[in-house]
Amino acid sequence: MTASLSDVTVLVPARLHDRSVARIEETFRLHRIAKADPALLDEDMRKSVRAVASMCVIDAAFIDSLPALEIIANFGVGYDAVDAQHAARRGVMVTNTPDVLTEEVADTAIGLLLNTLREFGRAENWLRAGNWVLKGPYPLTRGTLRGRRIGIVGLGRIGQAIARRLEGFGVSIAYHNRNPVEGVPYAYHPTLLGLAEAVDTLISVAPGGAATAKMFNTEVFDALGPEGVFINIGRGSTVDEDSLAAALRDGRIFAAGLDVFADEPHVPVSLLDAPNATLLPHVGSASVHTRNAMADLVVDNLIGWFRDRAPLTPVPETRHIKPR
Repeated sequence: MTASLSDVTVLVPARLHDRSVARIEETFRLHRIAKADPALLDEDMRKSVRAVASMCVIDAAFIDSLPALEIIANFGVGYDAVDAQHAARRGVMVTNTPDVLTEEVADTAIGLLLNTLREFGRAENWLRAGNWVLKGPYPLTRGTLRGRRIGIVGLGRIGQAIARRLEGFGVSIAYHNRNPVEGVPYAYHPTLLGLAEAVDTLISVAPGGAATAKMFNTEVFDALGPEGVFINIGRGSTVDEDSLAAALRDGRIFAAGLDVFADEPHVPVSLLDAPNATLLPHVGSASVHTRNAMADLVVDNLIGWFRDRAPLTPVPETRHIKPR
């Protein structure tokens, strides 16, 4: 620990991974508050806080309440909870934790897809309830990966990792992105609706934010069709959950597998009641190994900023910002 780092005040609002907190406390001067609310800041915090490490909403008002703020280190690859554009206008760096969770989330996406199609969770429950003995084998599943046409929405790091895994299953792969990705062999569709019409399985890795809010709606689900499967490993805010529940209920799509929801941890009853929905409690990157790596990257970004004058993983909106 260097004296210069120990003099830097880092604020942790709300909860944060214990490993991050421990390393911050060892390396920096740590302050904690219950939530990211300017009303909870005393005068010393307002004047001294130069960094925020968080996994909660950091809005413009909170950023403006900290005049000495230089960097917001976000826990998670998605950083829609942070007003990065306002941070950029204020000259505040924002970092996230990409790469270290890519493979884990891609694994989860494939597991969720297989589970949704082949009903492994329900089959295990059948066994545990004694039905294998009492009623015989679990019913044959109508869902299968054989012959499926997969469309990936968001072909970034995680989307490409999912695609590489899918190649081994011998399925066709296409994608929709804001722009084509150079060097990939998959068919590009410039619109989400066009992709939905061309495939029978959509896997979303789309980020949250106003631009993607409820992009998966009735029109998209109807384009996907009655054999369609929808998998969401991205952000719950991208889905019109009422439209999805109705499509599942009415058989306008075949099934859905969801790891994320619009108002976590609250899941709509209409989805809980859907027998053709497989639901996970946002566990995409939730292994000890991967969460520890994410926790370390949060702190390594802080160290990189204050010691080396270069954070490891700045977000695009603030990549141009230099230390003061």
